[in-house]
Amino acid sequence: MVVEGRQRIDKWLFFSRAVKSRSLAAKLVVAGRVRINRDKAAQASDLVKPGDVLTITLDRRIFVWKVLDAGSRRGPAEEARTLYEDISPPPAPREAAPPDAIPALREAGSGRPTKKQRRQTDRLINED
Repeated sequence: MVVEGRQRIDKWLFFSRAVKSRSLAAKLVVAGRVRINRDKAAQASDLVKPGDVLTITLDRRIFVWKVLDAGSRRGPAEEARTLYEDISPPPAPREAAPPDAIPALREAGSGRPTKKQRRQTDRLINED
């Protein structure tokens, strides 16, 4: 039921395709992983309206979505994207491996080293 442009948070998360089912949306809200305008959503029945900013924590990602509209059904992804504006910060760049952590070069398809090759490697490591 949509009243004055407001909608239950669990329904909105389901319609926006943030989660696969309404029961998962309710569990997400009750677990404290959804914030509405910086305040934790306490219940799945909390209402959202256009203009609200949602912070959603899924797995290891954090989404910040601005609600643009209340949904009327769980439609295709293109329709779901019209319900929100993604204002999430860009993900932090992954740190590159240090230059001294270069793996040993082996010919492609050569498989595991033989016992003779392992002994040679052990000799090289033990010399240091």
